Amino acid sequence: MSTIEESVEVKVPVRTAYNQWTQFEDFPQFMDGVESVTQLDDDRLHWVAQIGGRTKTWDSQITRQVPDQEIDWLGFGDPDNRGRLVFEESDGGTKTRVTLALDYDPHGAVEGVADKLGFVRRRVERDMQSFKEFLEARGRETGGWRGEIHREDQV
Repeated sequence: MSTIEESVEVKVPVRTAYNQWTQFEDFPQFMDGVESVTQLDDDRLHWVAQIGGRTKTWDSQITRQVPDQEIDWLGFGDPDNRGRLVFEESDGGTKTRVTLALDYDPHGAVEGVADKLGFVRRRVERDMQSFKEFLEARGRETGGWRGEIHREDQV
């Protein structure tokens, strides 16, 4: 399994950054290759994305979600993945540091080579930067979900 950690500082309060990230169905607006994300219920998502020139689908389950602090998930299917987002107030509350830690399992030779050449890391960096630009251009979130999930011991 490969691991990526990437951070971005967004010029909005932590509540705004967190709320926007909970709008999973908006991800195609700032994530390269993501065609759709369908929220099945509070803690399950269905993804469709272009990865390595192929359409891939998978489901993910949120295992921990604490407003304004973190969102953790497990992805099932192709690709297998798990991750954590951490939201930290900075600059006296006017900015937010968003840190993504992602573990993923490249499938097949093409994805393995792409991973070794750093394509996945660069895509994550671009997506985090695009999230920043998307949110800063709007100045406010498109919505938000403030519920909590604590399932890390059940998955």
